[in-house]
Amino acid sequence: MDAKELQPIKQRYGIVGNCEALNHALDTALQVAKTDLSVLITGESGVGKEIIPRLIHDNSLRRTRKYFAINCGSIPEGTIDSELFGHEKGAFTGAIGEHEGYFGAADGGTLFLDEVGELPLSTQARLLRVLETGEYIRVGSSEVRKTNVRIVAATNVNIQHAIRDGKFREDLFYRLNTIPIKMPPLRERGEDILLLFKKFAMEIAAKYQMPERITLSPDAEEVMKRYKWPGNIRQLKNVTEQMSILMRDTRVVTPDVLSDYEIWPTIEEQGGLVRVGQGAADAHSYQAEREMLFQMINALHREVSELKQQVAGKTITPGGLTPDPSPRERGVVTVVDGYPVNNKSVYSPLSGREVLDGASGPMGRTGGEAPYAEEYVEESLSIDEQEKRLIVKALEKYRGRRKKAAEELHISERTLYRKIKEYGLDEL
Repeated sequence: MDAKELQPIKQRYGIVGNCEALNHALDTALQVAKTDLSVLITGESGVGKEIIPRLIHDNSLRRTRKYFAINCGSIPEGTIDSELFGHEKGAFTGAIGEHEGYFGAADGGTLFLDEVGELPLSTQARLLRVLETGEYIRVGSSEVRKTNVRIVAATNVNIQHAIRDGKFREDLFYRLNTIPIKMPPLRERGEDILLLFKKFAMEIAAKYQMPERITLSPDAEEVMKRYKWPGNIRQLKNVTEQMSILMRDTRVVTPDVLSDYEIWPTIEEQGGLVRVGQGAADAHSYQAEREMLFQMINALHREVSELKQQVAGKTITPGGLTPDPSPRERGVVTVVDGYPVNNKSVYSPLSGREVLDGASGPMGRTGGEAPYAEEYVEESLSIDEQEKRLIVKALEKYRGRRKKAAEELHISERTLYRKIKEYGLDEL
């Protein structure tokens, strides 16, 4: 379906936005609604996943039957089986009567399991049986019961990671994921952010009978579109409500006003680091401070290097800089077979090289030429080398978990992946 055909659906359910990913999710939901296939909705917290199961139920053949929405993460592990499948009288302490459970009550209808990734493994096994056979057993009973329930599940958990960590059954995932639907995060919806802001501003103004709703200045619109929105639509609604209530002197939101609510733009992939926008945003950016520290260290290394060049061939004495003594007179720090040794060196006219004069090395005293001797000089690290070391340390700290390493370094996962490839760290 095109955007024009989807418009009546959006108006019915209060959906605002025209981004392609959102339209694709709605179109998929409408197509699968006429079937009884299981649906798994994925997306970050606050993106509006709860709209999809309602839309599926209302456009299905089950629309005249019951619809239940259950947040699996809010039910204690000890009672989740009883809530879903029911229990018999006396099945456990406090079971003073029979309980039908959601699967019994929703027979013929639709059951929306929100945060399905939070289900205990034992409950996952029971759920898998219901999906495969339509059969379940109440807690404290041995009688097999039948139910005809359409399951729509949603999660903000990375199920693949949960399977790898042994927290989610792989067979249940494939059974739930018959039809996958992904809801896009707010930061990827572009102009939809401004449309949602206008919607929330109008609603709050009408609710509290305000003479004028708040609006965004052109610069503030750009900030809104470039902000990451970690809380997605829920965060945008809360921020809009706060500004609508608290702004008194003016009803025009500027970037300075947004910074007071910790809303500032971010620009990625510049110079290998995440840079934060100008103005008040810089005061809150650890990343900007980190980059400034790197620049200071680099400047210090340059100054030290220049100082070494200035004193090259000279020795610092109380009277100032004097020419360096000859190789026969000066003491040098050498490395023999990987071990630094401090000794007097003498010049050998036979080989044309300096040799150790009674140096005490790793093998004892030596009186001959040191074939692998080299001057021991501490090398300064470049910014790239320091950045590489920080990335390696972060990856080792979190045992290769790149998302955690990126958070530790205050950079995006995309930047971290690019740096890993650039420095050849794929094996970490």
